[in-house]
Amino acid sequence: MIEFADSVVRLKDVNIFYSKTQAVHNVTMNFPRRQVIALIGPSGCGKSTLLRSLNRMNDLVDGVRTTGLIELDGENINQPGVDVIQLRRRVGMVFQKSNPFPKSIYDNVIYGLQIQGVKDKNFLDEVVEKSLTSAALWDEVKDRLHTSALQLSGGQMQRLCIARCIAVNPEIILMDEPCSALDPRSTIRIEDLIDELRNTYTIIIVTHNMQQASRVSDFTAFLYEGQLIEYDKTDRIFTKPEQKQTEDYITGRFG
Repeated sequence: MIEFADSVVRLKDVNIFYSKTQAVHNVTMNFPRRQVIALIGPSGCGKSTLLRSLNRMNDLVDGVRTTGLIELDGENINQPGVDVIQLRRRVGMVFQKSNPFPKSIYDNVIYGLQIQGVKDKNFLDEVVEKSLTSAALWDEVKDRLHTSALQLSGGQMQRLCIARCIAVNPEIILMDEPCSALDPRSTIRIEDLIDELRNTYTIIIVTHNMQQASRVSDFTAFLYEGQLIEYDKTDRIFTKPEQKQTEDYITGRFG
């Protein structure tokens, strides 16, 4: 297992079950702080299930059970008494399909802060501008902040969802196939955005796109049938993998 000087998340012997079906098998790995980590593997290999375990989104699915240890900054996130709302503020998520609320652009960005009871308009205005700027969207929407977010293009909606995530100042951003529904131009914008955010946040991205994983990530983990096959620096995974399974997958021999 790779050891990092500063790991923000640690997993040890993590198993995840959907009722009696095991989706993730004995995964042990660490995620370094302020790096981009890609999770790759064929459909159904457990990568999205593993991703959702990091902020307990799997709690929302009936019959899902997790064993083993998942620590965020040394704290077991599955122990009794953990504030799941606070956990999801610290570990934000951007989904495969952009999901802006049927509200204005402005109200989408401040939604998480409003839930926390923040009412200071000057502060909220600052957060909106900062978050939209960080998401490379401010210049495109600054003159229509109070129009419906549903009028945005697909790529703009996805960047708005990233801005909404950033607004609550998370430590980690989880991205589950964030570009799969986007055109190539919008995909490039999201990839450029990931590159800009990497020095501020730990970003963990699930992607089927091998080229995307090689472009955006510092480290890559290859999963197959729920097991972690190989985890290393991205350039090594794509040029000199240790496992034949990894080589076969990234060269397109299966998957």
